[in-house]
Amino acid sequence: MAAAVEAVKKVEEGKTEKGGELLLCGSTCWDSIGRRKGTLEGNLVSPTRLRPLVGVDIRFVAAGCASCHCVALDVDGRCYTWGRNERGQLGHGDTLQRDRPTFVSELSKYKIIKAGSGRSHTVVVSEDGQSLAFGWNKHGQLGSGSVKNEVELSPVRCLVSEVKTVACGAEFTAWLSSVEGASILTAGLPQYGQLGHGTDNEYNTKDSSVRLAYEPQSRPRAIASLSGETIVKVACGTNHTVAVDSNGYVYTWGFGGYGRLGHREQKDEWVPRRVDVFQRQNVLPPDAVISAGSVNSSCTAGGGQLYMWGKIKVTGDDWMYPKPLMDLSGWHLKCIDSGNMHHFVGADSSCISWGHAQYGELGYGPNGQKSSAVPKKVDILEGMHVITVACGFGNSMVVVDRTNVGDRLDQLDIYDGKAAGEGSEEPESLNPAPKKTTKKAGAAAAAAKASENSKKRKKSKEESSGSESEEDYEDNDSDDSEVEVNGKAEKKKQRGGKASSRGRGGKGAKKPATGKKDSVGGRGRSLAVEKTSSQGKGKRGRPRK
Repeated sequence: MAAAVEAVKKVEEGKTEKGGELLLCGSTCWDSIGRRKGTLEGNLVSPTRLRPLVGVDIRFVAAGCASCHCVALDVDGRCYTWGRNERGQLGHGDTLQRDRPTFVSELSKYKIIKAGSGRSHTVVVSEDGQSLAFGWNKHGQLGSGSVKNEVELSPVRCLVSEVKTVACGAEFTAWLSSVEGASILTAGLPQYGQLGHGTDNEYNTKDSSVRLAYEPQSRPRAIASLSGETIVKVACGTNHTVAVDSNGYVYTWGFGGYGRLGHREQKDEWVPRRVDVFQRQNVLPPDAVISAGSVNSSCTAGGGQLYMWGKIKVTGDDWMYPKPLMDLSGWHLKCIDSGNMHHFVGADSSCISWGHAQYGELGYGPNGQKSSAVPKKVDILEGMHVITVACGFGNSMVVVDRTNVGDRLDQLDIYDGKAAGEGSEEPESLNPAPKKTTKKAGAAAAAAKASENSKKRKKSKEESSGSESEEDYEDNDSDDSEVEVNGKAEKKKQRGGKASSRGRGGKGAKKPATGKKDSVGGRGRSLAVEKTSSQGKGKRGRPRK
């Protein structure tokens, strides 16, 4: 066993020494990704260099499948963050969005070697085995031992020692340490058992209430059932965890929807459970790579074959247990990461991506397709050696080796971004449409009235179809927006509040608590329907039987 651990160590060391050029593709409208705000501008559809990091040797990048922010570490241990910052997840002591990679000055006295990125929090690991975290801490995901401060704008110490690496789910964190009997520790939201401690810590908010809450776990705790194993790899999806021990066995636990745990059933697992496919002849070799997307999991096993399980495509059957992805047979995969519903792989001298994409995060270029059901090469990077990859909710990062690429990097675009103070001026650009249309009212008063009525009808149509089409990515977990929203009623309200009232009397189509009686022949219709019907017949204004 000691030999196996040494082999893994050697592999890890070989991976991290070298740095390269960071390339980004996908959305740069950080405050709008995954929220309904019309079409997003400024998508980088090809791998693009970032002005502040041109020529900087980046050796590690992190962006979780639920994250709308990015982390990059250079060979000298400096940490750069950029993206959404509403809960201080960038660690700059404020909540200002950063469009450009910005050095985290409060980490300057540490040499940072690893990082993890959750939905609204970031955790880093220093060379001397310390871990620091910043951002949202409502569920204790920073591991600081306290939830007194719901938001930590600057780095705080995590209560773990001898840390080797870290991975972040949406609202929880997993650390790997070299402490005997405590090789994996977790903290944060226990709702689906993703912490692996055998409970979801559910309780009623009040004795008389049916509203459920989940007790935050703010002190990192070793997973007891794995105390006899040495965990050497870990990856976190939105609400599930994948880990590999030094013998090459794979364990999964947490939310079980779509078969993402690989146990041939959709049950949530509250403690680590071994995946039966990876046993005997098919244990994972020391140089295997693993990854967890929002609704799926993957790893490379014997012979470098990539296996995947969970929801792999937007349509079609879910894979309830690990199956080999035959498209990539024979490739030597060096790194893999999964975003919301897309995947990026570094293999030999190629970069390969596939999945469902909305913002150009597959990097196929302006003339390429937006999404791809099958793995495809990113042509512009063909022949470049990929050092590492990372996928966020709506973007992808690739670090490529600068040696032997000649002037090919110079042919790539360079993105400047806005300076920190400029902020994003989205709200202004969102409203002008109605203004333009009202100006058209000209000739006769009757004509004006008619055009206004048709506009109202059009608007109500647009609203109803808009709420329909955008429901997919209302919350950051597109497919589990019903199941996996961890008590985020407040977030949905803030984003328009129409998500739950679809006018079908379905799950959660509650009557509006407005104090007045239903203004439109109250037949249990929901708010969205009432709105459209009062604006002139909406297309979804049929009463329920």
